[in-house]
Amino acid sequence: MTLQGDTLKDAIGQTRAKWGWFVGLGVLLLILGGIAFGNLFIATVASVYVVGWLMLMAGVIEIMHAFGVKTWSRFFFWLLSGLLYAVAGFFAFYNPLLASAVLTFLLAVALLASGVLRAWVGYKHRPEKGWGWLVAAGVISALAGLVIAMGWPVNSVWVLGLFLAVDLIFQGWAFIAVGLALKK
Repeated sequence: MTLQGDTLKDAIGQTRAKWGWFVGLGVLLLILGGIAFGNLFIATVASVYVVGWLMLMAGVIEIMHAFGVKTWSRFFFWLLSGLLYAVAGFFAFYNPLLASAVLTFLLAVALLASGVLRAWVGYKHRPEKGWGWLVAAGVISALAGLVIAMGWPVNSVWVLGLFLAVDLIFQGWAFIAVGLALKK
């Protein structure tokens, strides 16, 4: 066997020994997903706060980066970009309900646009095998975007929390499945 194959085998063996951690993490994620489902409003606010922190950190990093560039035009570009990120992050903390409305609207637009694009690409590949699945996925994404947009702004207090809850539950099941597969 090659050196690369041995290294991969060793890595899998070390990971296999820790299968219980995967299962434990999966159970924790399932519990957190259930809690998020239990209160979608709190989950929405929590997701807005996470996005707010990420924007604040990105803003600070871009402002620091601005002082390391060589030209004035780039300095002002990075400084302005960092300030906009930081202001948006602060805004998410200052008014999380309005921020959730903005993020929900952006989610609806992104789902609608990506769904239409995916369906169009699938339709253009219709002589190829599996093109129908791509069209179906695009239509479902576009419909999800339309449903969210039609309920906006009222649904913005729970949509992001629902997406967070569903993601936590799917991630939890995935970690449990990986952990149990490693055990075998």
